[in-house]
Amino acid sequence: MHRSSVFRLTPIHHALLFAGLCSATAFAAEPTLDTIIVTGTAIRHALSQPGIESAREEAASVAGGANVVDAESFRSGRVATLKDTLEFSPGVLVQPRFGAEEARLSIRGSGLQRTFHGRGIKLMQDGVPLNLADGSFDFQALEPLATRYVTVYRGANALQYGATTLGGAINYVSPSGVDAASGVRAEAGAFGYRREQLQGAIQSRGLDGFVSLAGFRQDGYRTHAVQDARRLIANAGWRVAPAVETRFYIADVHSNSELPGNLTRAQLVDNPRQAAAGNLALNQKRDIDLSRVANRTVIVSDAGRFTVSAYFSGKTLFHPIFQVLDQRNRDAGAELRWETEGHYGGLSQRLVLGMLYSRGSTHEDRWANIAGQRGARTGLNDQLARNTELYAEQQLALDERLWLSLGVQSARAERRFDDHFLSDGDQSFDASYRGASPKLGLRYALTPAIELFGNLSRSDEPPSFGELAGSVNVSQNAAQRATTLEIGSRGRWGEHAGWDISLYSARLKDELLSLNTPAGQPLGTINAPRTLHRGVELGAEWSRGPVTLREAWQFNDFRFEANASYGDNRLPGVPRQFSKTELGLDLGSGLYAGINADWSPQRYAVDMAGTLFADPYAIWGLKLGQHVGKRWQWFVDARNLSDKRYAAATGVIADARGTDSAQFLPGDGRAVYAGLEWMWR
Repeated sequence: MHRSSVFRLTPIHHALLFAGLCSATAFAAEPTLDTIIVTGTAIRHALSQPGIESAREEAASVAGGANVVDAESFRSGRVATLKDTLEFSPGVLVQPRFGAEEARLSIRGSGLQRTFHGRGIKLMQDGVPLNLADGSFDFQALEPLATRYVTVYRGANALQYGATTLGGAINYVSPSGVDAASGVRAEAGAFGYRREQLQGAIQSRGLDGFVSLAGFRQDGYRTHAVQDARRLIANAGWRVAPAVETRFYIADVHSNSELPGNLTRAQLVDNPRQAAAGNLALNQKRDIDLSRVANRTVIVSDAGRFTVSAYFSGKTLFHPIFQVLDQRNRDAGAELRWETEGHYGGLSQRLVLGMLYSRGSTHEDRWANIAGQRGARTGLNDQLARNTELYAEQQLALDERLWLSLGVQSARAERRFDDHFLSDGDQSFDASYRGASPKLGLRYALTPAIELFGNLSRSDEPPSFGELAGSVNVSQNAAQRATTLEIGSRGRWGEHAGWDISLYSARLKDELLSLNTPAGQPLGTINAPRTLHRGVELGAEWSRGPVTLREAWQFNDFRFEANASYGDNRLPGVPRQFSKTELGLDLGSGLYAGINADWSPQRYAVDMAGTLFADPYAIWGLKLGQHVGKRWQWFVDARNLSDKRYAAATGVIADARGTDSAQFLPGDGRAVYAGLEWMWR
């Protein structure tokens, strides 16, 4: 077995296994007694780890774009990237860099310039932020196979998560020992791809636990694109009393990734499998080690539901790029949250109050990159980020059909940069940001199955250190703010059709946009005075007999407004339209088949001046699989069967001056994957 899929058991692992064995042994050792029949309702979910039905009810109560993705919907094929898990989630754009876990993850134009180390969305695992305290996050921290469902709250609809970003929040929720199965899964396929997962679940006498061990490796479609990762995701809960539960979460992640870099359009057409010469010469890569521990304690009483949570994470990063970056991160946070439902003045109501605090420190050493090794020191600094957030949201039924939502969040953020490498001058700074984000929403039940909604909101996003000190020079930028108007509808038409559609318009002030030279060298980030983001987010499903049709379509119109340099040009990096379509067929006896297509029908700009463009494309694939009873599943997943050469993502630069530039990230070529899964309880 490859080393990436072998796990060493730490004392924590031994403790979890020992607790499970002891509980099982104690249960088995009880003496036989007379049979007593007790009638009651079994507990179907953990108090601190809500089930998927609870998540759906909560999303349906939001006066705006929100949805829940059932993990069963994506486990029927290869599960390797965020695109595999979120591609049918309305309004979510995921563009993998090179078939990798890193991607451009964007909602409503958030973090447009990032195809790595994301920003603009609050990304969580089991309600625990994966973002560092400065707002940035690493995609490698996620394990999609250790997921029961995913909640997506777009824009200010993520207020209940304490999110202040334009994009909103995404939460990957693990199973608990109450609702999970034990099992094994293996996937393998093109370009040296393989993924293995072992998961276990235990439950006994108020105790439950879930653990997932996963290994992942691929050589990659391109040269210098090897990825190797190992992840432990686990949680253990204790029902202290019928209305009190505490749950601990642990994660341990080790990820190594080679970076093949961007190609020119000519290189992409000629040989998309090649790596950029500069990336090979500098042996560019991104290696991450991350450990995280958290606790959530829930108390339910007549006064409502009270939740106390806390977390700590430590991360190291070795990152040879234009320089060699060595980073050590330590992040911690805590949240107090109170939810209550009932009646006020004879009207139904739901109230959520919360307070969050987070703190993160980063020690960064920079060196000249000598073929991927450390040369002379070029920088040394310490970074400190602190955030304090208060939020409240009231939902009030004005009558049987109409609900009013009122919410507000107040946040204070601090960013301190201590420069210890003074030969090029002292670039230290200490900045603070304050903002308030109000929200007003309405939700109207046109029929019991059809709902209309609308909201007006504001977002406030302080810059991460990537926007302040991520390049050669420090730039002290202002916070990015937006005022967003959204209207939409969700519902079902009979038993056969369902939809979720939102139309939004966001006016941004001081949008954080990163600029590069045409050669790809970073210039840093500036605040664009005024920009406009508007679009349509659509998710739809239709079924009749054995046939199911699924569609996710988005229209993106992001542009400058009367900019001194770029006028009203469209913002680069994101397709104006993008759709994902799947036609599925139930063949009986658990057998299923489907054909799917990704379509980007229009070219889109790579530079802000609008002189270099990525071409439109369409790719298609096939899927075949079977559920054998309740335990076995197999699948074959074929992708890009026409072997189309296309740009799955691009860089973003200021002005290419009409010349070809190394800004294109090729999508994977023709590939076939297969998987086998066995689950038991």
